[in-house]
Amino acid sequence: MILTSLWLCTLLAAVPGTATASEQQKPLAAQQKPIKAGNTLSKSLVNTDKLQDSIKIENLVSRAKELYSIAHLSEPEYGHPTRVIGSEGHSGTLEYIYSALESLGGYYTLSKQPFPAVLGKVYESRLVIGHEVPESASPMSLTPPTANREPVYGDLVLVENEGCDASDYPANVTGNIAFILRGTCPFGTKSELAGKAGAVAAIVYNYESGGVSGTLENPTPNHVATFGLSGKEAGPIVQKLKEGKVVDSIAYIDSEVKQIQTTNIIAQTVEGDPDNCVMLGGHSDSVSEGPGINDDGSGSLTLLEVATQLTNFTVNNCVRFAWWAGEEEGLLGSDYYVEVLPKEENQKIRLFMDYDMMGSPNFAYQVYNATNAVNPVGSEQLRDLYVDWYTKQGLNYTFIPFDGRSDYDAFIRNGIPGGGIATGAEGVKTKEEEVMFGGRAGEWYDPCYHQLCDDLGNVNSTAWLINTKLVAHSVATFALSFEGFPERSDAVTMDAYEKPVTYHGHRLVL
Repeated sequence: MILTSLWLCTLLAAVPGTATASEQQKPLAAQQKPIKAGNTLSKSLVNTDKLQDSIKIENLVSRAKELYSIAHLSEPEYGHPTRVIGSEGHSGTLEYIYSALESLGGYYTLSKQPFPAVLGKVYESRLVIGHEVPESASPMSLTPPTANREPVYGDLVLVENEGCDASDYPANVTGNIAFILRGTCPFGTKSELAGKAGAVAAIVYNYESGGVSGTLENPTPNHVATFGLSGKEAGPIVQKLKEGKVVDSIAYIDSEVKQIQTTNIIAQTVEGDPDNCVMLGGHSDSVSEGPGINDDGSGSLTLLEVATQLTNFTVNNCVRFAWWAGEEEGLLGSDYYVEVLPKEENQKIRLFMDYDMMGSPNFAYQVYNATNAVNPVGSEQLRDLYVDWYTKQGLNYTFIPFDGRSDYDAFIRNGIPGGGIATGAEGVKTKEEEVMFGGRAGEWYDPCYHQLCDDLGNVNSTAWLINTKLVAHSVATFALSFEGFPERSDAVTMDAYEKPVTYHGHRLVL
């Protein structure tokens, strides 16, 4: 499939008021309906301060209320609000975004990009080892069910090395349960090799004390039902197996893995140099467990509000907005988009900016530490734009790893400079960050990350407004000019990706 060329350029900016760190940790609250963009006959060239000034929290909150209402469309099937791909809630989200863009008077060229996606559901699971039910046992995402969706029985068989080669699997694994050390190769490879060796199930245990919550990624006919297990609980079991003792186990997973069609939405300014585009994206889907108002309703609605307000201005460079589907299933939409992008169109994207989770309740202002040394040249200049803006506002910031956890991954893997900002997910806020940003040390940045409670009460209005203004600034800056920004080059060195990354999306892959 050849993707219709769509590119967007915008210049955005505004100066938020400053407040103490503790004052910034306030619940989301606002009322009014979104203010529609103006439709003046004569528009001025995009100006970062004016674009930032147009960003109002009441507009963002009003959109969040609509999104939460849409998530309830999934209740008949899921029993709770969600916007996971394939659900009525996600279909409604796509309709809402596309309709809002259509109403903007032809400022954007719009495109829907359908693509095949894999959706997995685990309905029920249980693992028993000996006479114990391990607390850390967790079925892998996209795992197949056990045979006939019934419990399977077998002895644990310790796989040699890290289970990345067929020769690591002893003959007696046939009809039993493979016990495999995490590391070196993807979980999907381990599961497939276990299946080929005749195992009825597989358990991947951690080399660290913590648990393993990963994904098998692309399904294959040889995958077997696969659990993750913490290193702490696995340690005594490994010792028994090495001593030649028999450890029996019962594994049970009732799950479904199926292919569906879902859709990316792309909006590109009609105006602006189509050979020099600034691109930005967020994801339109949530996990199945909840409505995803912060993850990533906040990011996708930030994009929609900035796109709306940008229509009051003209741009020099094209701006392209993207709403990715299937991020929560493994960055499916952004991966597909870049995969089918012709080389000549790839070269027209000067940079990609990722905006995922803009308003975590226990937030920190996080900037991806994207350096030119290990990423496409230009990534560091984008990083510094965010740093300079926070510094100018008198706000603290912190760097976070640029490690493949969001939709920037496919872009930097294909030579396109990238970066972005976030406010934190399941990471734990430090004492130092409590001083810097307020909130509560020792707790997750988003206590409702990937849970049912990621609803309207799970977005911090201060962080969301400030970061949306920064998104506006990033768009406005490059929509106006790429002066001083590195030119794209065919010769791209990405040392960070010479070895496999641990994450692809929010789940571990190896």
